[in-house]
Amino acid sequence: MGFAEPLKFLTDFADQAVVLPLVLAVALVLVCQGWRRGAGAWLVSIGATFSVMLALKLIFLGCTPVFGAVDLHSPSGHAAAATVLCGGLGAIYRGRHKVVLACAILAGIVIGLTRIGLHEHSGPEVLLGGAIGLAGAMGMVRLAGAPAVLRLRPMVLTATFVMALFHGRHLNAEIAIHEAATNVDWLPAYCRGSSQP
Repeated sequence: MGFAEPLKFLTDFADQAVVLPLVLAVALVLVCQGWRRGAGAWLVSIGATFSVMLALKLIFLGCTPVFGAVDLHSPSGHAAAATVLCGGLGAIYRGRHKVVLACAILAGIVIGLTRIGLHEHSGPEVLLGGAIGLAGAMGMVRLAGAPAVLRLRPMVLTATFVMALFHGRHLNAEIAIHEAATNVDWLPAYCRGSSQP
C-alpha cells in the first residue's frame, strides 16, 4: 500500500485524459510559433502510435488463448504514450537521435515500472508498448526534419498547465477496448478459444 500512491501519481501523467489534451496543446503551441511541419509531424507520429496500439490491444485481447502463454493480453498504452510524447518533445527541441532516445526510454522505463508495480501490465506488455512508442518518437524525428527555433517558455507553461488541469482524471478507454475486443467477428475461431468457425 505504501508504494501504490506514488506509483498511481506517476502513472496518471500517461493516462489518455492527460495525454490527449497535452497532444493538442503542444500542436497548437507549435502552430502559434510558426512551425507547422513540426505540428503536423507531432500529430501524425502520435496518431500513428495510438492507432497501432489500439489495433494491437484489439488483437491481443481478442486472441488471449494464443498470446496468454507469453503473458501478453493488452500492450501498455501508458508506456507507449509516455515514450512517444517525451521522445517527441525531445525531437521538437533537439532533433538528435540520442536526445530523443534518452527522453523516450527514460519516460518508458518510469511509466512502465509504475504499470508493473500497480499490477496493471506484465513486463512483456510494457516492453511492447514502449517499443511502439519509441518507434513513433523516431518517426517524429524523420517527419519533422530540422527543429525550428522555438521559445521554450510557452511550451513549458502550456504543458504544465494542461498536466495540472487534467492530472488525476481518467478516460477509461480500456473498458471500451475490452468490450470491442470481445465482440469482434473477424478474429479466427482459435483466437476466441472456440473450435467452431
